[in-house]
This record gives sequence, structure tokens and C-alpha cells, in this order.
Amino acid sequence: MAGFDVPADTYDRFMGRFSQPLAPVFCDAVLPEGRLPASVLDVGCGPGALLDELVRLPPRPHGVRRLAAIDPAPSFVAAAAARFPDVDVREGGAEELPFDDATFEASLAQLVVHFMDDPAAGVAEMVRVTRPGGLVAACVWDHGGGRGPLSPFWSAVESIAPGQAAAPSTGSTRGDLQRLWEGAGLADVREQEIRVRVGFDSFDHWWAPFTEAAGSVRAFLDGVDDSTVERLRSRLDADLGDGPFEIDSVAWCVSGTRD
Repeated sequence: MAGFDVPADTYDRFMGRFSQPLAPVFCDAVLPEGRLPASVLDVGCGPGALLDELVRLPPRPHGVRRLAAIDPAPSFVAAAAARFPDVDVREGGAEELPFDDATFEASLAQLVVHFMDDPAAGVAEMVRVTRPGGLVAACVWDHGGGRGPLSPFWSAVESIAPGQAAAPSTGSTRGDLQRLWEGAGLADVREQEIRVRVGFDSFDHWWAPFTEAAGSVRAFLDGVDDSTVERLRSRLDADLGDGPFEIDSVAWCVSGTRD
């Protein structure tokens, strides 16, 4: 699973402003009665957006809570471990989880499946480490449908540099996650939309983190000249306005039960 070679606080400023409010919505969608299973694995934890919500949730009655997390990026692992000292945070990829079979009652992956080098293998590993009857769930922004938090950016890129916008990855289009979950042999598979709306006081408030962006956005910006970046910024300013405005973002959410 690919990692992000950026400091945790940089990533938080760029995408954390969307992933953090998404976490409680994701948990509400997949965790029965809003209670935490006794043992949960956060796959691709990043700096800890989902962990921050998981540690707040009440445990089920008489449950002994165990939280574990894994991410391939050393900077994210260090940040998550420092923020959540009671969580077992490890460095590694989803395709080879360093946990025994049937260890957890739930395995969750927020905004991770589309970054896996081999999504089918990553999901199979999530299933392997989950106990029979346990929950396996994930969510991914609807990049394929043009409704993710970065969709305004990529739409503007396509208008000024046709063909250079990042292609949607596996998991970011309707039906992708459902097919992966059914292919992994999970039962009671359900795919649904979840949504967050994030407000910005001004265009500059929204744009500022793009100057130190990560992932495909960083790759695009590093690959073009300053004049192209300024044209892009001007186009986005015209599209979004001076503010205040809101970015309405949709993610695909899937859940299933291990037989």
C-alpha cells in the first residue's frame, strides 16, 4: 500500500479538514448503535482521523476495548502513536497485516482502499484478521462520480490541461467497493453513500493547503510550471468565488460480515 511522504500536520491541513468530519459519519453508518466493538483494527490509519473518533465511542456493555492501527507512512505512524498512546500502532501495508487470523471483531478502512497496491489482497487481509461474525467496512471518496473534496480541483485541471487529471482509483466509483466485498466472500454486503459538508471563510482559506499538498495533487502541481498553477488558481477562484462557501463531499461506504 502506497504511503505519503509528507509530515502528518501537512496532511491534516490538506485532507484532514475533510477526513476528520467524515469519521463520525462513517462510524454512524457501520457500527451498530454507535458503540465500539471490543477489538477494532484501523487499516491505513494515517495521522489518526478515524482513531480520533473510535477512542471517543462508548464500548459495548462489558466490553474490553482493544484498538490497533496500521499505516505504511512512517510520519503518520509516529503521529498516530503519539496522539493515541493506548493504541497499538504499527507500520505496514494492508496487503500483509501483521496480525493473527480472527484477531478483531471489526476491521475498518477510511479513505484507504483506493490507495492499496492490490485492493483485493488488502480486503482479503482485512477479512482474515476479522473474527467470524465480525464487521469489515470501508469508505472512499466518490472521485469517479466527481463528488469528492478534490473534484473542484480536478475539474479545473481538466479545463486548463485536458487529459492530465488523475484517473479514479479502484473503490472510488459506484459499485467498486461492493464488488470487492462480495469477491472477498463477505456476507450481508451493503454499499451506501455518506456525506460531509465543510465550510470555508474565503477562497484563500480553501486554497492555502494546496501549496503543500500530498498525493496526486502534489504530483500534478510539481509537474507543471508556475504560470499553469496561477491559471489553475484563477480558474478555481472564479469557480468557487471569494467565499464563504461550502464543499459538499460524498463517499462510498461498504460494510459486510465475515462468515
